[in-house]
Amino acid sequence: MDEIAPALEPAAKLGAKINGKPVTFKPQETVLQCARRHDLYIPTLCELDDIDHAPGTCRVCLVEAKMPGQDRSMILTSCNTPMQEGMVVQTRTAKVREMQRLQVELLMADHAHECATCVRHGNCELQDVAQFVGLRQSRFADPALVAERPVDTSSPAIIRDMTKCIRCQRCVAMCRHGQGVDALVINETKHGTFVGLKDGMSQKVSSCVTCGQCVLVCPTGALGERDETDKVIDYLYDPEIITVVEFAPAIRVGFGEEFGLPPGANVQGQIIAACRKLGFDVVLDTNFAADVVIMEEGTELLGRLGKGLRPTFTSCCSGWINFAERHYPEVLPLLSSTKSPQQCLGAIAKAYLPGRMGSDPGRIRVVSIMPCTAKKDEIVRPQLIHGGIPEVDVVLTTREFARLLRREDVDFKSLEPAEFDNPYMSEFSGAGAIFGTTGGVMEAALRTVYYVVNGRELEQIELTQLRGFEGVRAATVELGGDIGVVKVAMAHGLKPTRQIVEAVLAGTADFDFIEIMACPGGCVDGGGTLRSKKHYLSYAEKRRETLFGIDRKAKARQSHNNPQVQALYRDFLGHPNSEKAHKLLHTRYTDRRLETTRTVSEIWREITMSTQIY
Repeated sequence: MDEIAPALEPAAKLGAKINGKPVTFKPQETVLQCARRHDLYIPTLCELDDIDHAPGTCRVCLVEAKMPGQDRSMILTSCNTPMQEGMVVQTRTAKVREMQRLQVELLMADHAHECATCVRHGNCELQDVAQFVGLRQSRFADPALVAERPVDTSSPAIIRDMTKCIRCQRCVAMCRHGQGVDALVINETKHGTFVGLKDGMSQKVSSCVTCGQCVLVCPTGALGERDETDKVIDYLYDPEIITVVEFAPAIRVGFGEEFGLPPGANVQGQIIAACRKLGFDVVLDTNFAADVVIMEEGTELLGRLGKGLRPTFTSCCSGWINFAERHYPEVLPLLSSTKSPQQCLGAIAKAYLPGRMGSDPGRIRVVSIMPCTAKKDEIVRPQLIHGGIPEVDVVLTTREFARLLRREDVDFKSLEPAEFDNPYMSEFSGAGAIFGTTGGVMEAALRTVYYVVNGRELEQIELTQLRGFEGVRAATVELGGDIGVVKVAMAHGLKPTRQIVEAVLAGTADFDFIEIMACPGGCVDGGGTLRSKKHYLSYAEKRRETLFGIDRKAKARQSHNNPQVQALYRDFLGHPNSEKAHKLLHTRYTDRRLETTRTVSEIWREITMSTQIY
């Protein structure tokens, strides 16, 4: 039988020109896509190719084009205009430049002119475009219009400042189509148009789960984390306070590029050195607590399996906890009660560490550096505050940590790498390191669960069947003993999470253990990570591979082989899920479902407003 030839990609067409240069293009390719492929720059603001978003609302991607058979040229938006055979496109004519400049000037009419105080100063797509079009004035700027636009500071995690919004709708697209949360909507019309929360709610009480993915795609300072660098500076310069800092596994692989180091590089040593230069008294690793979480969650899983309770959902992701409580409270009994690594470390640092170091626990303040905005929301949960004292006092996102270094004049790139030196809570296993990526929690847990069941280590330590980047992945793992084969699943991103939760509730999903990470890719691309202008999830694979490399080089690759974790249980907790461990390291969840009543006309208005072009 003759071999069947593989399907070929449709041939590129010839005959079009951009700026006098012959170009080829593919079927359905837009003018903007074709220009980029030929290294020809066209400014954009609303468009973001990585999430397939090109609504044409900003109108700065204008080009002048002449179609075959036509004598006159037309002004078109390049992001949503397809190329045509024989088309002649000009991107830098005087008419195009003037219209682009006018459009940016109009965008600035109700935009707060506070660049020097904005969190995006120097890293703002609007500033870049204003420079490119040669903006020289802002004739239409109206402070009264700016004053009418809402600023929502109700959330402990995310600030929404509509005085800086350019109505690109990227955040709405991400929340609705990317994450499937659908908390953001377009409100009002004309000058009054702004992005709001569904049903007119505030950020704090809305259906938003503070995953922060909207922040990553925002081109300006309209969306950002609540900045708490001043609070940390207060701690650092207070001689009565003992400052303890922890940083997550994802921070060490997602921070270096901010200071000119290669994306995905492991900068753990420089972060330790930076924390010491800032003046932190004790530098700890959240990876240590990730190993503790595996001991607790793994033991809990075995207990549930022994009782025939399935599935068990992981509980380390605070965005996922918010999602479950607000959107699917029916699933809460299936969640592990083990706290997140951040909270476990905070609790241990205030209950265990003072006795070992001879310190006054009342003087300790725990600062957590996380790639996550939802972690800010987590530390104010009533369940995690005891007698008015929080387990973790402040969370800084990756972006805030970079801001703090600049404020304190720390030259990160020039720092000599340092090592952890705390003898109680700084060692970690390779299993703890891979917590930062999708599938990592599952793989770490199964390494230890296998040991507990069989009394020996898993021979093939890297469970490659659990790795991958699909939204939902499923696998079976032979654990042996009385457990046998376990059916596991991993979901990352809340749209795939919704699918798997609904399947579980409908009784159509057959799993024993399910890992959930709210952010696509896991913590390495959390809502608090560094922003990439004009890109989304730029370095996901590089960060992920570095974490796996850290695991391969680790002295211990299983959580139960971490000597400091062994000492913690021997000297303080007793054993996993002991009464003391349960009191310190486990939590409870709350049904926070939002009940709203909406008319058909209100729903229709929301749909039409969200597709409106301004």
